[in-house]
Amino acid sequence: MCFEILHRDPGSYARRGVLHTAHGDVQTPIFMPVGTAATVKAVSPRELHELDAQIILGNTYHLNLRPGMDIMRAAGGLHRFMGWDRAILTDSGGYQVFSLSGLRKLRPDGVEFQSHIDGSKLFLGPKEAMAIQATLGSDVAMAFDECTPYPATREQALASLELTMRWAAQCREQPRAPGQLVFGICQGSIYQDLRERAVTEISALDFDGVAIGGVSVGEPEKEMLEVLDWCAPVLPTAKPHYLMGVGTPRQLVAGVARGIDMFDCVLPTRLGRNGSAYTATGTMPVKAGRYKDDFTPIDETCGCYACRNFTKAYIRHLLNQDEILGLRLLTLHNLHFYLDTMRQVRQHLEAGTFREFHDHFMTLYPAAE
Repeated sequence: MCFEILHRDPGSYARRGVLHTAHGDVQTPIFMPVGTAATVKAVSPRELHELDAQIILGNTYHLNLRPGMDIMRAAGGLHRFMGWDRAILTDSGGYQVFSLSGLRKLRPDGVEFQSHIDGSKLFLGPKEAMAIQATLGSDVAMAFDECTPYPATREQALASLELTMRWAAQCREQPRAPGQLVFGICQGSIYQDLRERAVTEISALDFDGVAIGGVSVGEPEKEMLEVLDWCAPVLPTAKPHYLMGVGTPRQLVAGVARGIDMFDCVLPTRLGRNGSAYTATGTMPVKAGRYKDDFTPIDETCGCYACRNFTKAYIRHLLNQDEILGLRLLTLHNLHFYLDTMRQVRQHLEAGTFREFHDHFMTLYPAAE
């Protein structure tokens, strides 16, 4: 058994659990920092340890292009290559089927990509994606899917779902690295019957976990939450649930209430590199002129390295000087905020006070207009 549920919230689908992996236990609900190219941007593995990041992401498509699997085999796998001794989840490359739609050709057996680096040809299908992830040696490998774009007609969404399901069945039969878990992915766009069908069929394949894909691809938050509302009652309760590519702090807490255990998103690192910070009451544009002589921390209540040692005025100065330290400090702060939010979620689930926490958090982070 790779997943245990320790506590359930009686008023929602939220649960407190633990995912057992080959590189240690992962306490859920959890946020996973994104390390697409074998690094979480601007952050060292030591700092990720200090932040108590328990699992991070790598990407099959990008790592296969650079450094390539010859280098990865010689290095002894992704953990050794990047000096990370905790769990890693690898995306299969299915998101690139969506994000690089102008550089790929969809085929029944996979996807032919034109490299965004040098224009060379690359083919990824279920067998290839799983073989790459086996070489990487990730703790959790994702089935290869077609990430359905938004908007999509029902006919387009159905075709995408059926292709994803055929590929999922093939992925389920591929060799995997020792101890490697494999999660299936549910597509179906914003169509309730397709989403429910996807969950039912992925569950029948008995993957180690179930992911909800094809969200955070341009749809309004309201529609994304409707998808989760449809999926929550039919998701297999004994398996971990992963919401791919989501999201804002509000969306994480809302996702937990709908039964999600695992999240990833580039927002905390990307927002930091663009000069803004997450706080308990929303985002703060630290780069703004009004903070030039503000000698208080980003957040008085925050215990991260940036808030314990530096002021908004200093960090703004670093940003205006194009000093790397400014980007690093904001990135560290934002990752701390996300991981600490998940820590609070786990504590409230254990204490039986998640509903009160959820409702208060929604007032701090209201829905976007």
